[in-house]
Amino acid sequence: MKKRRKKLLHRDLKDNVEYYLLMALPLAFIFIFSYLPMFGLVIGFQNYSVGRPFFGEGVEWVGLRHFEKFVSSYYFPRILKNTVVLNLMGLFMGFWVPIVFALVVNEIRNGKFRKFTQTVSYMPNFISTVVVAGMFLSFIASDGIITQFLELLGIQAKSLNANKEFFPWFYTLLGVWKNFGWSSILYLSTLSSIDPSLYESASVDGATRLKKIWFITLPSLLPLIMIQLIFAIGGMLSSNTDMILLLYNPSVYSTADVIGTYVYRESLMGGAYSPGTAAGLLMSILSFILVFGANWVSRKKTDFSIW
Repeated sequence: MKKRRKKLLHRDLKDNVEYYLLMALPLAFIFIFSYLPMFGLVIGFQNYSVGRPFFGEGVEWVGLRHFEKFVSSYYFPRILKNTVVLNLMGLFMGFWVPIVFALVVNEIRNGKFRKFTQTVSYMPNFISTVVVAGMFLSFIASDGIITQFLELLGIQAKSLNANKEFFPWFYTLLGVWKNFGWSSILYLSTLSSIDPSLYESASVDGATRLKKIWFITLPSLLPLIMIQLIFAIGGMLSSNTDMILLLYNPSVYSTADVIGTYVYRESLMGGAYSPGTAAGLLMSILSFILVFGANWVSRKKTDFSIW
């Protein structure tokens, strides 16, 4: 039995050597840049300073002190609330947009116009975050296009970039605009794999276009929708930190300061690597719990899950 397994393994390696070689570089990249850095999580349980070893003499272990300090800090309620609020807004305002867009594009019969629409929708994803943030800040400045347009409508819109109530809305809408086209690719690829005979049979039975979407298209998309929703719920405690750092200022800290920006200030700007690592690790653990819970609910309710 063992000889047969070895023989089958050898034959598999010989027949698929090209595929394994293609996989080797991405797997090495993931291992080096995603798994090896996890070794540094130990500094969340130490009083670490640059130049000290992770183990051995001179290491000061503090247990869960940094975790307790983070949870009991003055900023914790605010950054947790802002993180959850911003991500909930992104979920409710942005999750359905790629789905609807994919359904609309799928109904376009003119091939050239369809390709043009897809290409235009993908373009924002390839624009640098720095460029997008800079353009938008200029639009909402005191003499910006958006500010002047709102004032023409009789809306007082001076210094929108310093308006703390306005920040969550423009951050969310900017994220939706930048990502909806790229996010729709998965849905469009799934739509292209649906058997055309299902639509033909529905047409023979007299089904309208809306009924075809409701009874054929959406059920075919449901597994992908649930998986994407699980990942979205799991990411509730993460935010687009780069975009927030480029957009916010001290005037909007009360609604814009999130866990990612807190970790950035503590670790990279303040040099407090241990508290920053502890905060990041705690949020990662909570995110995993969210993913696990969402996956369990999805498996129970829809029979679709990641594992």
